[in-house]
Amino acid sequence: MADDGGSADSGNGADDGVDDGAGSGANGDAEEAIAQLFDDYQAGFNDYEIERICDCFALPAVIWQHEKGHVFHDEEELIENIEALLKALEKERVSHSDFHVVSSHVSGSSALVTLDWSQESSDGEAVFEFTCHYQLIQDGPDWVIAGIINE
Repeated sequence: MADDGGSADSGNGADDGVDDGAGSGANGDAEEAIAQLFDDYQAGFNDYEIERICDCFALPAVIWQHEKGHVFHDEEELIENIEALLKALEKERVSHSDFHVVSSHVSGSSALVTLDWSQESSDGEAVFEFTCHYQLIQDGPDWVIAGIINE
């Protein structure tokens, strides 16, 4: 995420364009914190770290995929879902996940971010490519995922 409405590299190989025109200040700080959230989220997938992924969420959290919504009321439910997802990725031999920011809008203590994801095998071949829309909320100084819609 960039705080100048332009592009910046967050270290994940993505061009993190931002469409909210935020300058330095509160929104710029939010953009930086949100970029860190997604870097942590990506690292959790790349390292198959369930707790690191789980720490990126607010609870309850809602995840929509395959035209069905799932509400995760507590950490135990969310961990069960993440474990199943990581097992599926392992079965498909996904070794690296990368994202590109499509859009980002921050308004006060909430944000909407759309990411294009690519999950690749060790030989660099794309196994999965998809788009996710994230609804984020600010929890104290931290930003967390409150909802996801997978396309």
